[in-house]
Amino acid sequence: MIRRFTTQVIKSSPTVKKAVLIGINYPGTEGELRGCVNDVKRMHRCLVDRFGFSEENITELIDTDKSKIQPTGKNIRQALSELVGSSNSGDVLFVHYSGHGVRLPPETGEDDDTGFDECIVPCDMNNITDDEIREIVDKVPEDCSITIVSDSCHSGGLIDATKEQIGESTTKKAGKAVKIMEIEHEDRRNRVHVVNRSLSLESMINMLKQETGKDDIEVGSIRRSLLHAFGEDASPKVQETEGLTATTKKQVVRKKDKGILLSGCQTDQTSGDVRTKGQAYGAFSDAIQIILDETKGKKITNKELVLGVRELLEYECYPQQPGLYCSDSNADAPFIC
Repeated sequence: MIRRFTTQVIKSSPTVKKAVLIGINYPGTEGELRGCVNDVKRMHRCLVDRFGFSEENITELIDTDKSKIQPTGKNIRQALSELVGSSNSGDVLFVHYSGHGVRLPPETGEDDDTGFDECIVPCDMNNITDDEIREIVDKVPEDCSITIVSDSCHSGGLIDATKEQIGESTTKKAGKAVKIMEIEHEDRRNRVHVVNRSLSLESMINMLKQETGKDDIEVGSIRRSLLHAFGEDASPKVQETEGLTATTKKQVVRKKDKGILLSGCQTDQTSGDVRTKGQAYGAFSDAIQIILDETKGKKITNKELVLGVRELLEYECYPQQPGLYCSDSNADAPFIC
């Protein structure tokens, strides 16, 4: 008699690669940029062609096409929340942000390792702080990591309290933000026009006035103005500062930091928005693509990529110094996957 055994096959969930890409040019404002949406389009193609992402798993938020999801503060928060909330252990998560960055002095009494709140600036000025990015990263499932590329000014330390692997953002005293400048610059390839992706508080206030139609916004009341303009859609830190929600300080113990940040510059530096020969792009985003192309499809670690980008930007005479913020193990992990 032949005994027949049945075997149970336990199928593990296949790895899913998902991305949120945010490009903001701020058309029609005094802070208008040119290359941010181009950065996103180029990264989109790279994710599909090089890293095997499916089109249906890539969400784009851009402000140059009204038929697309607009990169407002509310929409960006929702997209990032859905990215993390729908992920499972082993998934690959990626975020690219190209746009303005701004630094705001902290007002809630919380410690900040750079002395400022580093913020990304949505198209409606409803700022998203480094604390919010940290909260999103902490919700990533176990055995899953999230890579964030931020081609914006003051982007070093954008994931609050992440270990600095390459850079000087958390190892020196906080300095004043660099002033916005427009310069003619000769890199090793072309003569280019460079605009910094940084907003002064004055420019941010003017753009917030333009967005909200309110003229009574001034330095010293920015957070209150953000709360009045956006209410419950404003940053949780703004709501805490203005007393809309209770401030709760939690001691977070992280077994493993799942966030990987590649920043376009240090916290007190600016990132270049480059314009040349009818083209426009971020200096940092462009350098990433050049280094990836040079590897000819071979894997490159996060550390190798940032060091290569630093070397390239220095060679091309850009003053910005990209950074890498992540755990020791993720520093030597392959970029994205």
